Amino acid sequence: MARQPGTGAGRSGSVPRPVRAPRPVIAPPPRGTGNVLIRMGRDLRALASPRGVRGAALESVWVAAHLAIYPLGVVRERQRNSERYGFEDLRPRQRSLIVRDLHAAGTPILLVHGWVDNRAIFTVLNRRLRSHGFHRVVTLNYSPVTNDIRAAARGLAVEIEALVARTGYERIHVVGHSLGGLIARYYVQCLGGDERVHTLVTLGTPHHGTVGAHFIPTQLGRQLRPGSDLYAEMEEPAPGNRTRFVAYWSDIDQIIVPHDNARLMHPDLTTRNVLVHGVGHMSLPIAGRVANEISTLLSELDADGSTISAGVTPLRANALDDSV
Repeated sequence: MARQPGTGAGRSGSVPRPVRAPRPVIAPPPRGTGNVLIRMGRDLRALASPRGVRGAALESVWVAAHLAIYPLGVVRERQRNSERYGFEDLRPRQRSLIVRDLHAAGTPILLVHGWVDNRAIFTVLNRRLRSHGFHRVVTLNYSPVTNDIRAAARGLAVEIEALVARTGYERIHVVGHSLGGLIARYYVQCLGGDERVHTLVTLGTPHHGTVGAHFIPTQLGRQLRPGSDLYAEMEEPAPGNRTRFVAYWSDIDQIIVPHDNARLMHPDLTTRNVLVHGVGHMSLPIAGRVANEISTLLSELDADGSTISAGVTPLRANALDDSV
């Protein structure tokens, strides 16, 4: 029988988690044109701040670099042999995770890119995850002209089943950037994917739509508009959903408008929202602080989604936002 990721040796000696007072529950921002305009005004002030200007400059540099390596991402990823029989070639940090928790290190992490993109967007994040000791990091290319989130989610289901069969792990982690995070969320929430996905991390994902979608005259554009039938479907009750969600959102995201629509708010989902200051939409997958936090989180999750060590922020339903 395949073993569940995040279980096994090392649990008996783990540090007990302190009891924390519950934090207030945040309700989703109220809808309405006036409220949206207020939130967009706040977004513009963040973009015009010194930190916002620096973030925009970094975004421009990274976009240029990404365009240069974009053709390399079209090539199908070469499958690496992830079975290890020794640690001599590993750096101390890589060796540390494998020795401390072999199952956490071996749990597959699937990276899913955004619209009109490919796996090249994860060049930096892939390398950083591997440097932390995760040796089953897989990138997925789906059609850059995807026009239906539901159909893309069904395709993702096929890829995940193949990955599960290949690795022997019954549940995996998924990291989705932009549209990739929404495709993964639909799979997890509406297609029974919580049986396969232990933790879903989203980076700049339009969990509640984006105003800019009104300018996309396609089916995908209609699905991404706030209040669309797709979002209405995902707002329906999801009792017993097993997946843990972590949604990173930026205060200068030029694609998700209003920016806080990249937060995930649903009463039945165990979710943590993390505000990333001064990092643009395309720069989220390369931000060192984001990569380090994702690595720490995925190396400290127990089978039930709780965190093992006291120093790691636990996941809880609809908590106050953290920030990095």
